[in-house]
Amino acid sequence: MSSIFRHSAGFGRRIEYWIIGRMLKDGLDVYVPLVDDDGIDAIVRKNDGTIIEFQIKARSNTVKLGSAGLFAAIQHETVRPNYYFVLYSERMDKTWVISSAEFIRLTKPNKNGKNAGKRTVWLNGTKLDKNINQRKEYPNEKFSHFLVDDFSKFRT
Repeated sequence: MSSIFRHSAGFGRRIEYWIIGRMLKDGLDVYVPLVDDDGIDAIVRKNDGTIIEFQIKARSNTVKLGSAGLFAAIQHETVRPNYYFVLYSERMDKTWVISSAEFIRLTKPNKNGKNAGKRTVWLNGTKLDKNINQRKEYPNEKFSHFLVDDFSKFRT
């Protein structure tokens, strides 16, 4: 098995644990399911006893320029209460947290192809950096209210 494959195959799992570590650092009670049958990567028990479920998705530094914030082919048909997506872009070092309801509102199901019915959200744009005459990615302002620096809001 090549090291490039090992890196790409394990990247998602490594980022899941890194995000979970960030949640723990922010004082959350985090539980990790042994099996990921329902798109749940982490479960958080808030101080009031409420349970929140998280699905964690990540994009690596190695994705094509312009795709650092592209989260595609995500299976999510109906709103799930207390369910959130944590979307992380390694290249932009940005984290978005989007509730199930907001994710449904912001996305449309793909109409055809192998990913028909799955959803896509593009959280970044690109622009020319005139100082270096190269295209650079940036977080799309349309989604700025979903950007987080920490997970402390999920404690209470």
